[in-house]
Amino acid sequence: MSLFDNTPPSPAAAPAVDKGRPLAERMRPDRFEDFSGQEHILGPGKPLRAQIERGELGSVILWGPPGVGKTTLARLIARVTRSDFVPFSAVLSGIKEVKAVMAEAERNRKLGRSTLLFIDEIHRFNKAQQDAFLPYVERGDITLIGATTENPSFEIISALLSRSKVYALRGLTVPEIMTLLRRALEDHERGLGDLEIRAADELLEQIAIFANGDARAAYNTLETAVAAAKDKELSNQAVEDAIQRKVLLYDKSGEEHFNLISALHKSVRSSDVDAALYWLGRMLEGGEDRLYIARRLIRMAVEDVGLADPRALEQAVAAMQAVHFLGIPEGDQALAQAAIYLAVAPKSDAAYQALNGVLEDVRETVAEPVPMQLRNAVTRSMKEWGYAEGYQHAHQFEDALPEMECLPPSLQGRRYYFPTGRGIEKRIAERLEEIARSRSSSVARRPSKDP
Repeated sequence: MSLFDNTPPSPAAAPAVDKGRPLAERMRPDRFEDFSGQEHILGPGKPLRAQIERGELGSVILWGPPGVGKTTLARLIARVTRSDFVPFSAVLSGIKEVKAVMAEAERNRKLGRSTLLFIDEIHRFNKAQQDAFLPYVERGDITLIGATTENPSFEIISALLSRSKVYALRGLTVPEIMTLLRRALEDHERGLGDLEIRAADELLEQIAIFANGDARAAYNTLETAVAAAKDKELSNQAVEDAIQRKVLLYDKSGEEHFNLISALHKSVRSSDVDAALYWLGRMLEGGEDRLYIARRLIRMAVEDVGLADPRALEQAVAAMQAVHFLGIPEGDQALAQAAIYLAVAPKSDAAYQALNGVLEDVRETVAEPVPMQLRNAVTRSMKEWGYAEGYQHAHQFEDALPEMECLPPSLQGRRYYFPTGRGIEKRIAERLEEIARSRSSSVARRPSKDP
């Protein structure tokens, strides 16, 4: 029988649920079918699932943000592998406690029982504490599963890291969290089903967005909102009070989604800083995906600012990285900063139009062979066939400006890039004029040094 089948747990394995515990704790799944997310490692044929099904699970480091199921996953693995689950907190325990647990695990192994040691926040252990696990991991006394929100490469000692398989867990998606919330509202045994609360999908979506990939945060918000619900109906006000902000509902896959991003883009293009900030704020409060906004800001940088201010692209990319690193709400300020920069930057779509012109010619003209002077003669035969013949090395010419043609014969003299007189492009235009004058000079230009 597969460890991942749909067989419900036996009554003996499912003790009565203490309704006094937090909802997030009560709703921990006791079978893999109810575990949400992480399909990239737990889906059919994926690496961690394959290890568990083959009974070849070694020590594992689960790396991911809070509330994505690291502890739950460790508990499920212990259950399906029939191992004793020993939770251990790096915050509350020291070497003395480590050695006591290890001694017990060693005795269990000799009795034919396996021990799965789960260490939460393993990155908080210092080097000496991490070293204490090594002999027991190597002898197989324990299967170690460590959970961390920090990059294991920096926080876990190399000896322990080399003996473990690192799996990166991702934040849960909005649909995945909505599934968990709906399940909690319908579950009579462990969840809130006895309250018979009705909840619109739009409100559950707002809670899921606010949770930012953290299922625990979503459960906590739902529990708070349900406590304030009236007439068995989850209301906007209850959700607003729970997340302590106004709920702006809009369909992120419908017209309003496109209307708002269009308004932001056109405000930036029009150099209207205040309007750009306003539309950005509307999107943030509506729960728009921050990385989607960052991608669109990058597009504005290359499409509407271009080489009038090359740093605009740097600012937009940096904002995207900041959003990815900081999350909500800190990363929102990076988006605002980028929007302001792009709005005030000088505008040019010359590079954008240049590429469009090139692509039009590529599609509508014959794809001529690369001219011989531009080809590399990497063999003697290729040199004999004329490869590289007529090539002029730029650095052997005055001002590094050879007279060699680089376009195919039918397109020689064609211009695609016409810089504006705004921002940095004014200097680019002057440089292009200087290059043109130099190449059209009647004075014969010769290499400044021998090849």
